[in-house]
Amino acid sequence: MSHQRIAPNVSETSNQLAEALAALRTELELPAGYPAEALRDAEAAVSGHTLPVQDLTDVPFITIDPASSTDLDQALFIDRSGDGYRVLYAISDVPSFVPPGGALDAETRHRGQTFYAPDGRIPLHPEIISEHAGSLLAGQTCGAFVWDFELDAEAEFRTVSVRRASVRSRAKLNYKGVQAEIDSGAADPVLQLLKEVGLKRVELERRRGGASLNMPEQEIVQLPDGEGYRIVAAPSLPVEDWNAQISLMTGMAAAQLMLDGKVGILRTMPAPDERSLLHFKRQTGALGKPWTEGTSYGEYLRSLDAKDPRQLAILHSAGLLFRGAGYTPFDGEVPDSVMQSAIGAPYAHTTAPLRRLVDRFVLVICEALSNGTEIPAWARDALPSLPEIMASSDQLAAKMEHLALDTVEAALLVNHIGQEFDAVVISGSKPAKNNGNGNGNSHNGNNENGNGNGAQHGPYGVVQIAEPAVTARCDGEMESGTKVRVKLLDADIATRQITFELLP
Repeated sequence: MSHQRIAPNVSETSNQLAEALAALRTELELPAGYPAEALRDAEAAVSGHTLPVQDLTDVPFITIDPASSTDLDQALFIDRSGDGYRVLYAISDVPSFVPPGGALDAETRHRGQTFYAPDGRIPLHPEIISEHAGSLLAGQTCGAFVWDFELDAEAEFRTVSVRRASVRSRAKLNYKGVQAEIDSGAADPVLQLLKEVGLKRVELERRRGGASLNMPEQEIVQLPDGEGYRIVAAPSLPVEDWNAQISLMTGMAAAQLMLDGKVGILRTMPAPDERSLLHFKRQTGALGKPWTEGTSYGEYLRSLDAKDPRQLAILHSAGLLFRGAGYTPFDGEVPDSVMQSAIGAPYAHTTAPLRRLVDRFVLVICEALSNGTEIPAWARDALPSLPEIMASSDQLAAKMEHLALDTVEAALLVNHIGQEFDAVVISGSKPAKNNGNGNGNSHNGNNENGNGNGAQHGPYGVVQIAEPAVTARCDGEMESGTKVRVKLLDADIATRQITFELLP
Protein backbone atom coordinates (compact mmCIF):
# COMPACT_ATOMS: atom_id res chain seq x y z
CA MET A 1 0.00 0.00 0.00
CA SER A 2 1.06 3.56 -0.61
CA HIS A 3 1.93 5.68 2.44
CA GLN A 4 2.51 9.16 1.05
CA ARG A 5 1.03 12.25 2.65
CA ILE A 6 1.42 16.00 3.07
CA ALA A 7 1.47 16.94 6.75
CA PRO A 8 -0.90 19.81 7.61
CA ASN A 9 1.43 22.06 9.58
CA VAL A 10 1.49 25.35 7.65
CA SER A 11 0.02 28.24 9.68
CA GLU A 12 -2.31 30.86 8.25
CA THR A 13 -0.35 33.99 7.33
CA SER A 14 -1.06 37.09 5.31
CA ASN A 15 1.44 36.32 2.57
CA GLN A 16 0.70 35.33 -0.98
CA LEU A 17 0.99 31.63 -0.36
CA ALA A 18 -1.57 31.75 2.45
CA GLU A 19 -3.92 33.65 0.16
CA ALA A 20 -3.41 31.10 -2.61
CA LEU A 21 -4.07 28.18 -0.27
CA ALA A 22 -7.20 29.88 1.07
CA ALA A 23 -8.35 30.49 -2.51
CA LEU A 24 -7.79 26.80 -3.22
CA ARG A 25 -10.42 25.92 -0.61
CA THR A 26 -12.90 28.16 -2.38
CA GLU A 27 -11.92 26.91 -5.83
CA LEU A 28 -12.46 23.28 -4.83
CA GLU A 29 -15.54 24.07 -2.73
CA LEU A 30 -14.07 22.31 0.27
CA PRO A 31 -16.28 22.09 3.36
CA ALA A 32 -16.04 25.05 5.69
CA GLY A 33 -17.32 25.28 9.26
CA TYR A 34 -19.74 22.73 10.61
CA PRO A 35 -23.46 23.62 10.32
CA ALA A 36 -25.00 24.71 13.63
CA GLU A 37 -27.52 21.88 13.66
CA ALA A 38 -24.78 19.28 13.14
CA LEU A 39 -22.74 20.83 15.96
CA ARG A 40 -25.75 20.60 18.25
CA ASP A 41 -26.03 16.90 17.36
CA ALA A 42 -22.37 16.42 18.24
CA GLU A 43 -22.60 18.28 21.54
CA ALA A 44 -25.71 16.32 22.54
CA ALA A 45 -24.04 13.03 21.62
CA VAL A 46 -20.99 13.84 23.72
CA SER A 47 -22.93 15.08 26.74
CA GLY A 48 -25.26 12.07 26.68
CA HIS A 49 -22.64 9.50 25.74
CA THR A 50 -22.71 6.11 27.46
CA LEU A 51 -19.64 3.89 27.58
CA PRO A 52 -19.85 0.19 26.67
CA VAL A 53 -20.54 -2.16 29.57
CA GLN A 54 -17.55 -4.41 28.96
CA ASP A 55 -14.53 -2.94 30.73
CA LEU A 56 -11.07 -3.40 29.21
CA THR A 57 -9.49 -0.37 30.88
CA ASP A 58 -7.01 -2.67 32.61
CA VAL A 59 -5.39 -3.47 29.23
CA PRO A 60 -2.34 -1.18 28.77
CA PHE A 61 -3.15 0.08 25.29
CA ILE A 62 -0.86 2.58 23.54
CA THR A 63 -1.27 4.76 20.46
CA ILE A 64 1.44 5.34 17.84
CA ASP A 65 0.91 8.25 15.45
CA PRO A 66 2.69 11.30 14.03
CA ALA A 67 3.68 13.56 16.93
CA SER A 68 1.17 16.29 16.05
CA SER A 69 -1.86 13.98 15.70
CA THR A 70 -4.81 14.50 18.03
CA ASP A 71 -7.48 12.50 16.15
CA LEU A 72 -6.41 9.08 17.38
CA ASP A 73 -8.40 6.20 15.88
CA GLN A 74 -6.36 3.17 17.00
CA ALA A 75 -4.80 1.85 20.20
CA LEU A 76 -2.69 -1.30 20.37
CA PHE A 77 -1.71 -4.03 22.80
CA ILE A 78 0.35 -7.15 21.97
CA ASP A 79 1.35 -10.03 24.24
CA ARG A 80 2.73 -13.52 23.77
CA SER A 81 0.20 -16.35 23.74
CA GLY A 82 1.63 -19.86 23.71
CA ASP A 83 3.84 -20.15 20.64
CA GLY A 84 2.08 -17.17 19.05
CA TYR A 85 0.66 -13.79 19.99
CA ARG A 86 -2.47 -12.07 21.18
CA VAL A 87 -3.19 -8.71 19.58
CA LEU A 88 -5.88 -6.36 20.89
CA TYR A 89 -6.59 -3.47 18.53
CA ALA A 90 -9.02 -0.82 19.77
CA ILE A 91 -10.75 1.37 17.17
CA SER A 92 -12.64 4.51 18.21
CA ASP A 93 -16.39 3.94 18.66
CA VAL A 94 -17.39 6.77 16.34
CA PRO A 95 -20.85 5.31 15.56
CA SER A 96 -21.88 5.95 19.17
CA PHE A 97 -21.45 9.71 18.58
CA VAL A 98 -23.38 9.98 15.29
CA PRO A 99 -27.18 9.60 15.55
CA PRO A 100 -28.42 7.92 12.36
CA GLY A 101 -30.48 10.18 10.14
CA GLY A 102 -29.56 13.39 11.95
CA ALA A 103 -27.81 16.56 10.81
CA LEU A 104 -24.39 15.30 11.93
CA ASP A 105 -24.88 12.05 10.01
CA ALA A 106 -25.83 14.03 6.90
CA GLU A 107 -22.82 16.34 7.16
CA THR A 108 -20.36 13.46 7.57
CA ARG A 109 -21.84 11.82 4.47
CA HIS A 110 -21.39 15.10 2.62
CA ARG A 111 -17.71 15.30 3.62
CA GLY A 112 -16.73 11.64 3.32
CA GLN A 113 -13.35 12.06 5.02
CA THR A 114 -10.98 14.45 6.77
CA PHE A 115 -9.16 16.69 4.28
CA TYR A 116 -5.53 17.41 5.18
CA ALA A 117 -4.75 20.80 3.65
CA PRO A 118 -1.33 22.45 4.24
CA ASP A 119 -3.04 25.39 5.98
CA GLY A 120 -5.04 23.19 8.35
CA ARG A 121 -7.19 20.09 8.26
CA ILE A 122 -10.92 20.02 7.55
CA PRO A 123 -12.25 17.30 9.87
CA LEU A 124 -14.85 14.70 9.02
CA HIS A 125 -16.32 15.09 12.50
CA PRO A 126 -16.48 18.19 14.75
CA GLU A 127 -13.42 18.56 16.96
CA ILE A 128 -15.48 17.87 20.09
CA ILE A 129 -15.63 14.29 18.76
CA SER A 130 -12.56 13.86 16.55
CA GLU A 131 -9.99 15.42 18.90
CA HIS A 132 -11.65 15.00 22.28
CA ALA A 133 -14.45 12.62 23.26
CA GLY A 134 -13.99 10.21 20.34
CA SER A 135 -10.18 10.29 20.23
CA LEU A 136 -8.29 7.55 22.07
CA LEU A 137 -6.25 10.05 24.07
CA ALA A 138 -3.90 8.83 26.77
CA GLY A 139 -5.59 8.68 30.17
CA GLN A 140 -9.11 9.11 28.77
CA THR A 141 -11.69 6.32 29.11
CA CYS A 142 -13.30 5.83 25.71
CA GLY A 143 -15.64 3.50 23.90
CA ALA A 144 -14.00 1.33 21.25
CA PHE A 145 -14.49 -1.59 18.93
CA VAL A 146 -11.84 -3.99 20.22
CA TRP A 147 -10.51 -6.51 17.70
CA ASP A 148 -9.12 -9.58 19.46
CA PHE A 149 -6.64 -11.66 17.44
CA GLU A 150 -5.02 -14.96 18.34
CA LEU A 151 -1.99 -15.32 16.06
CA ASP A 152 0.16 -18.37 15.46
CA ALA A 153 3.96 -18.44 15.50
CA GLU A 154 4.08 -16.95 11.99
CA ALA A 155 1.63 -14.15 12.94
CA GLU A 156 -1.22 -15.57 10.87
CA PHE A 157 -4.48 -15.23 12.75
CA ARG A 158 -6.08 -18.37 14.16
CA THR A 159 -9.16 -16.66 15.58
CA VAL A 160 -10.59 -13.15 15.47
CA SER A 161 -13.51 -11.41 17.16
CA VAL A 162 -14.65 -7.84 17.66
CA ARG A 163 -16.72 -6.35 20.45
CA ARG A 164 -17.52 -2.99 21.99
CA ALA A 165 -15.68 -2.19 25.22
CA SER A 166 -14.41 0.67 27.37
CA VAL A 167 -10.66 1.22 27.00
CA ARG A 168 -8.01 3.64 28.25
CA SER A 169 -4.72 4.27 26.45
CA ARG A 170 -1.66 4.51 28.67
CA ALA A 171 0.57 6.56 26.36
CA LYS A 172 0.52 8.66 23.20
CA LEU A 173 3.68 7.66 21.32
CA ASN A 174 5.08 8.98 18.04
CA TYR A 175 6.88 7.14 15.24
CA LYS A 176 10.27 8.77 15.65
CA GLY A 177 10.37 8.17 19.38
CA VAL A 178 9.22 4.56 19.06
CA GLN A 179 11.77 3.84 16.31
CA ALA A 180 14.55 5.27 18.47
CA GLU A 181 13.50 3.13 21.44
CA ILE A 182 13.33 -0.03 19.34
CA ASP A 183 16.70 0.68 17.71
CA SER A 184 18.32 1.27 21.11
CA GLY A 185 17.02 -2.03 22.48
CA ALA A 186 15.30 -0.24 25.37
CA ALA A 187 11.75 -0.42 24.01
CA ASP A 188 8.78 -1.58 26.06
CA PRO A 189 7.85 -5.27 25.44
CA VAL A 190 4.74 -4.23 23.48
CA LEU A 191 6.92 -2.25 21.06
CA GLN A 192 9.40 -5.09 20.72
CA LEU A 193 6.50 -7.41 19.89
CA LEU A 194 5.16 -4.86 17.38
CA LYS A 195 8.44 -5.20 15.49
CA GLU A 196 8.38 -8.99 15.79
CA VAL A 197 4.78 -9.33 14.61
CA GLY A 198 5.17 -6.56 12.02
CA LEU A 199 8.12 -8.27 10.35
CA LYS A 200 6.26 -11.57 10.27
CA ARG A 201 3.21 -9.87 8.73
CA VAL A 202 5.53 -8.32 6.11
CA GLU A 203 6.72 -11.83 5.28
CA LEU A 204 3.12 -13.03 4.99
CA GLU A 205 2.44 -10.10 2.67
CA ARG A 206 5.38 -11.17 0.53
CA ARG A 207 4.10 -14.76 0.33
CA ARG A 208 0.60 -13.78 -0.75
CA GLY A 209 1.94 -11.38 -3.40
CA GLY A 210 1.02 -8.13 -1.64
CA ALA A 211 2.95 -4.92 -2.19
CA SER A 212 3.64 -1.84 -0.08
CA LEU A 213 4.72 1.28 -1.95
CA ASN A 214 6.52 3.23 0.77
CA MET A 215 7.18 6.53 -0.99
CA PRO A 216 9.22 9.20 0.81
CA GLU A 217 6.97 11.35 3.00
CA GLN A 218 6.60 14.96 1.84
CA GLU A 219 5.97 17.54 4.55
CA ILE A 220 5.31 21.25 4.01
CA VAL A 221 7.11 23.19 6.75
CA GLN A 222 6.95 26.92 7.51
CA LEU A 223 10.38 28.46 8.15
CA PRO A 224 11.11 29.91 11.62
CA ASP A 225 10.98 33.51 10.40
CA GLY A 226 7.44 32.95 9.08
CA GLU A 227 8.43 34.28 5.67
CA GLY A 228 8.88 31.11 3.68
CA TYR A 229 8.32 27.39 3.33
CA ARG A 230 10.19 24.27 2.42
CA ILE A 231 9.22 20.70 1.55
CA VAL A 232 10.99 18.05 3.57
CA ALA A 233 11.10 14.59 2.01
CA ALA A 234 12.04 11.65 4.21
CA PRO A 235 11.72 7.88 3.84
CA SER A 236 9.09 6.30 6.08
CA LEU A 237 10.38 4.63 9.24
CA PRO A 238 10.25 0.83 9.63
CA VAL A 239 7.89 1.18 12.61
CA GLU A 240 5.34 2.88 10.36
CA ASP A 241 5.28 -0.22 8.20
CA TRP A 242 5.02 -2.56 11.21
CA ASN A 243 2.18 -0.49 12.65
CA ALA A 244 0.45 -0.40 9.26
CA GLN A 245 0.63 -4.20 9.12
CA ILE A 246 -1.64 -4.41 12.19
CA SER A 247 -4.15 -2.14 10.48
CA LEU A 248 -3.94 -4.17 7.27
CA MET A 249 -4.47 -7.38 9.23
CA THR A 250 -7.60 -5.88 10.78
CA GLY A 251 -8.92 -4.79 7.40
CA MET A 252 -8.36 -8.29 6.04
CA ALA A 253 -10.18 -9.80 9.03
CA ALA A 254 -13.07 -7.37 8.55
CA ALA A 255 -13.34 -8.36 4.90
CA GLN A 256 -13.44 -12.06 5.77
CA LEU A 257 -16.12 -11.52 8.43
CA MET A 258 -18.31 -9.70 5.93
CA LEU A 259 -17.70 -12.22 3.15
CA ASP A 260 -18.64 -15.06 5.51
CA GLY A 261 -21.77 -13.10 6.51
CA LYS A 262 -22.50 -12.15 2.88
CA VAL A 263 -23.03 -8.49 3.73
CA GLY A 264 -20.70 -5.49 3.84
CA ILE A 265 -18.45 -3.32 1.71
CA LEU A 266 -14.92 -4.12 0.49
CA ARG A 267 -12.06 -1.96 -0.72
CA THR A 268 -11.18 -3.62 -4.02
CA MET A 269 -8.52 -3.03 -6.64
CA PRO A 270 -7.83 -4.99 -9.82
CA ALA A 271 -4.41 -6.40 -10.59
CA PRO A 272 -2.32 -4.38 -13.08
CA ASP A 273 -2.94 -5.39 -16.67
CA GLU A 274 -0.24 -7.29 -18.58
CA ARG A 275 0.60 -4.32 -20.78
CA SER A 276 1.28 -2.06 -17.79
CA LEU A 277 3.34 -4.73 -16.06
CA LEU A 278 5.41 -5.35 -19.18
CA HIS A 279 6.06 -1.62 -19.58
CA PHE A 280 7.08 -1.37 -15.91
CA LYS A 281 9.43 -4.36 -16.20
CA ARG A 282 11.11 -2.77 -19.21
CA GLN A 283 11.56 0.45 -17.24
CA THR A 284 13.18 -1.38 -14.33
CA GLY A 285 15.70 -2.94 -16.72
CA ALA A 286 16.45 0.37 -18.41
CA LEU A 287 17.02 2.00 -15.02
CA GLY A 288 19.51 -0.64 -13.92
CA LYS A 289 17.41 -2.39 -11.28
CA PRO A 290 15.60 -5.13 -13.23
CA TRP A 291 12.60 -6.89 -11.78
CA THR A 292 13.64 -10.50 -12.26
CA GLU A 293 11.58 -13.67 -12.54
CA GLY A 294 10.88 -15.37 -9.23
CA THR A 295 10.73 -12.10 -7.28
CA SER A 296 7.26 -10.99 -6.23
CA TYR A 297 6.09 -7.47 -6.97
CA GLY A 298 5.98 -6.54 -3.28
CA GLU A 299 9.38 -8.04 -2.59
CA TYR A 300 10.84 -6.09 -5.48
CA LEU A 301 9.35 -2.78 -4.30
CA ARG A 302 10.73 -3.31 -0.80
CA SER A 303 14.21 -3.75 -2.29
CA LEU A 304 14.20 -0.25 -3.81
CA ASP A 305 16.19 2.59 -2.25
CA ALA A 306 14.46 5.96 -2.64
CA LYS A 307 17.81 7.75 -2.12
CA ASP A 308 19.08 6.33 -5.42
CA PRO A 309 17.87 8.57 -8.31
CA ARG A 310 17.17 5.69 -10.68
CA GLN A 311 15.36 3.65 -8.05
CA LEU A 312 13.33 6.71 -7.03
CA ALA A 313 12.22 6.97 -10.66
CA ILE A 314 11.15 3.30 -10.49
CA LEU A 315 9.10 3.98 -7.34
CA HIS A 316 7.28 6.81 -9.09
CA SER A 317 6.54 4.55 -12.04
CA ALA A 318 5.36 1.76 -9.74
CA GLY A 319 2.72 4.09 -8.34
CA LEU A 320 0.96 4.03 -11.70
CA LEU A 321 0.24 0.32 -11.17
CA PHE A 322 -1.73 1.10 -8.00
CA ARG A 323 -4.83 2.24 -9.87
CA GLY A 324 -8.49 1.36 -10.14
CA ALA A 325 -9.29 1.04 -6.43
CA GLY A 326 -12.94 1.31 -5.47
CA TYR A 327 -15.59 0.18 -3.00
CA THR A 328 -17.73 -2.93 -3.59
CA PRO A 329 -20.90 -3.27 -1.47
CA PHE A 330 -22.84 -6.52 -1.24
CA ASP A 331 -25.83 -7.89 0.66
CA GLY A 332 -26.98 -11.48 0.32
CA GLU A 333 -24.54 -12.54 -2.35
CA VAL A 334 -20.73 -12.41 -2.45
CA PRO A 335 -19.42 -10.27 -5.35
CA ASP A 336 -17.40 -11.84 -8.16
CA SER A 337 -14.41 -9.55 -7.56
CA VAL A 338 -13.30 -9.33 -3.92
CA MET A 339 -9.52 -8.81 -4.08
CA GLN A 340 -7.44 -5.77 -3.21
CA SER A 341 -4.50 -6.63 -5.45
CA ALA A 342 -1.91 -4.45 -3.70
CA ILE A 343 -2.64 -6.28 -0.44
CA GLY A 344 -3.08 -9.66 -2.10
CA ALA A 345 -6.28 -10.47 -0.21
CA PRO A 346 -9.85 -9.25 0.34
CA TYR A 347 -9.72 -6.08 2.42
CA ALA A 348 -12.03 -3.50 4.01
CA HIS A 349 -11.43 -0.06 5.45
CA THR A 350 -12.22 -0.29 9.16
CA THR A 351 -9.47 1.28 11.31
CA ALA A 352 -9.91 5.05 10.75
CA PRO A 353 -13.55 5.97 11.54
CA LEU A 354 -12.64 9.43 12.86
CA ARG A 355 -11.17 10.31 9.47
CA ARG A 356 -13.01 8.15 6.90
CA LEU A 357 -16.78 7.71 6.63
CA VAL A 358 -16.99 4.12 5.35
CA ASP A 359 -15.17 2.70 8.39
CA ARG A 360 -18.09 3.65 10.66
CA PHE A 361 -20.40 1.30 8.77
CA VAL A 362 -17.86 -1.52 8.46
CA LEU A 363 -17.23 -1.52 12.21
CA VAL A 364 -20.92 -1.82 13.10
CA ILE A 365 -21.50 -4.59 10.55
CA CYS A 366 -18.45 -6.57 11.69
CA GLU A 367 -19.35 -6.27 15.37
CA ALA A 368 -22.84 -7.60 14.66
CA LEU A 369 -21.56 -10.47 12.51
CA SER A 370 -18.91 -11.41 15.07
CA ASN A 371 -21.47 -11.62 17.88
CA GLY A 372 -24.42 -13.05 15.96
CA THR A 373 -26.63 -9.99 16.46
CA GLU A 374 -28.82 -8.05 14.06
CA ILE A 375 -27.02 -5.56 11.82
CA PRO A 376 -28.52 -2.10 12.39
CA ALA A 377 -30.77 -1.11 9.50
CA TRP A 378 -29.08 2.29 9.12
CA ALA A 379 -25.73 0.60 8.40
CA ARG A 380 -27.16 -1.99 6.04
CA ASP A 381 -29.32 0.51 4.15
CA ALA A 382 -26.34 2.82 3.54
CA LEU A 383 -24.22 0.23 1.70
CA PRO A 384 -25.36 1.02 -1.89
CA SER A 385 -24.69 4.77 -1.45
CA LEU A 386 -21.21 4.55 0.09
CA PRO A 387 -19.14 3.85 -3.07
CA GLU A 388 -20.24 7.08 -4.75
CA ILE A 389 -19.75 9.11 -1.56
CA MET A 390 -16.25 7.76 -1.00
CA ALA A 391 -15.19 7.99 -4.66
CA SER A 392 -16.21 11.65 -4.81
CA SER A 393 -14.45 12.40 -1.52
CA ASP A 394 -11.28 10.54 -2.57
CA GLN A 395 -11.13 12.45 -5.86
CA LEU A 396 -11.52 15.76 -4.07
CA ALA A 397 -8.84 14.91 -1.51
CA ALA A 398 -6.40 13.82 -4.21
CA LYS A 399 -7.02 16.97 -6.23
CA MET A 400 -6.57 19.17 -3.16
CA GLU A 401 -3.30 17.47 -2.23
CA HIS A 402 -2.01 17.71 -5.78
CA LEU A 403 -2.87 21.39 -6.24
CA ALA A 404 -1.72 22.36 -2.74
CA LEU A 405 1.68 20.80 -3.35
CA ASP A 406 1.90 22.54 -6.74
CA THR A 407 1.10 25.85 -5.01
CA VAL A 408 3.78 25.40 -2.35
CA GLU A 409 6.36 24.24 -4.89
CA ALA A 410 5.75 27.42 -6.92
CA ALA A 411 6.21 29.47 -3.74
CA LEU A 412 9.49 27.71 -2.99
CA LEU A 413 10.85 28.67 -6.41
CA VAL A 414 9.45 32.17 -6.85
CA ASN A 415 12.74 33.78 -5.79
CA HIS A 416 14.89 31.45 -7.94
CA ILE A 417 13.76 32.40 -11.46
CA GLY A 418 16.72 32.30 -13.85
CA GLN A 419 18.77 29.94 -11.70
CA GLU A 420 20.11 26.57 -12.84
CA PHE A 421 19.71 23.32 -10.92
CA ASP A 422 20.92 19.76 -10.98
CA ALA A 423 17.92 17.46 -11.38
CA VAL A 424 16.91 13.81 -11.67
CA VAL A 425 14.47 12.75 -14.38
CA ILE A 426 11.53 11.06 -12.63
CA SER A 427 9.53 10.49 -15.80
CA GLY A 428 11.06 10.46 -19.26
CA SER A 429 9.91 12.28 -22.37
CA LYS A 430 6.39 11.98 -23.69
CA PRO A 431 4.50 14.03 -26.29
CA ALA A 432 2.64 17.03 -24.91
CA LYS A 433 -1.09 17.43 -25.43
CA ASN A 434 -2.29 20.34 -27.47
CA ASN A 435 -5.09 21.52 -25.20
CA GLY A 436 -3.82 24.62 -23.46
CA ASN A 437 -6.13 24.43 -20.43
CA GLY A 438 -3.68 23.18 -17.85
CA ASN A 439 -3.07 24.81 -14.49
CA GLY A 440 -0.15 23.22 -12.76
CA ASN A 441 3.30 21.82 -12.71
CA SER A 442 2.11 18.27 -11.92
CA HIS A 443 4.34 17.06 -9.13
CA ASN A 444 3.58 13.43 -9.87
CA GLY A 445 3.89 13.58 -13.62
CA ASN A 446 0.33 12.41 -14.27
CA ASN A 447 -1.14 15.72 -15.35
CA GLU A 448 -0.74 16.19 -19.07
CA ASN A 449 -2.56 19.51 -19.28
CA GLY A 450 0.47 21.69 -19.93
CA ASN A 451 1.70 24.65 -17.88
CA GLY A 452 -1.08 27.13 -18.43
CA ASN A 453 0.69 28.90 -21.29
CA GLY A 454 -1.56 27.75 -24.12
CA ALA A 455 -0.88 24.88 -26.49
CA GLN A 456 2.24 22.85 -25.74
CA HIS A 457 4.46 21.37 -28.41
CA GLY A 458 7.34 18.94 -28.26
CA PRO A 459 8.46 16.35 -25.74
CA TYR A 460 8.50 16.88 -21.98
CA GLY A 461 9.22 14.95 -18.81
CA VAL A 462 9.13 15.34 -15.04
CA VAL A 463 12.25 16.26 -13.06
CA GLN A 464 13.10 16.54 -9.37
CA ILE A 465 15.52 19.06 -7.94
CA ALA A 466 17.02 18.58 -4.49
CA GLU A 467 17.09 22.07 -2.97
CA PRO A 468 14.46 23.30 -2.68
CA ALA A 469 12.81 19.88 -2.93
CA VAL A 470 10.52 20.26 -5.94
CA THR A 471 9.23 17.91 -8.63
CA ALA A 472 7.93 19.58 -11.78
CA ARG A 473 7.46 19.37 -15.53
CA CYS A 474 10.38 20.18 -17.82
CA ASP A 475 10.33 20.61 -21.58
CA GLY A 476 12.82 18.63 -23.61
CA GLU A 477 13.90 15.11 -24.43
CA MET A 478 15.10 13.17 -21.38
CA GLU A 479 15.42 9.63 -20.05
CA SER A 480 14.00 8.39 -16.73
CA GLY A 481 16.56 8.03 -13.96
CA THR A 482 19.22 10.24 -15.56
CA LYS A 483 20.78 13.33 -14.03
CA VAL A 484 20.28 16.56 -15.98
CA ARG A 485 20.81 20.30 -15.69
CA VAL A 486 17.72 22.51 -15.87
CA LYS A 487 16.94 26.23 -15.76
CA LEU A 488 13.93 27.77 -14.02
CA LEU A 489 12.09 30.09 -16.41
CA ASP A 490 9.02 30.92 -14.34
CA ALA A 491 7.26 30.22 -11.02
CA ASP A 492 3.84 31.71 -10.27
CA ILE A 493 2.08 31.03 -6.96
CA ALA A 494 -1.41 32.10 -8.04
CA THR A 495 -1.48 29.91 -11.15
CA ARG A 496 0.64 27.11 -9.65
CA GLN A 497 2.80 27.33 -12.77
CA ILE A 498 6.44 26.22 -12.88
CA THR A 499 8.44 26.22 -16.10
CA PHE A 500 11.82 24.51 -16.40
CA GLU A 501 13.88 24.05 -19.54
CA LEU A 502 16.41 21.34 -20.16
CA LEU A 503 19.95 22.63 -20.64
CA PRO A 504 22.45 21.01 -23.03
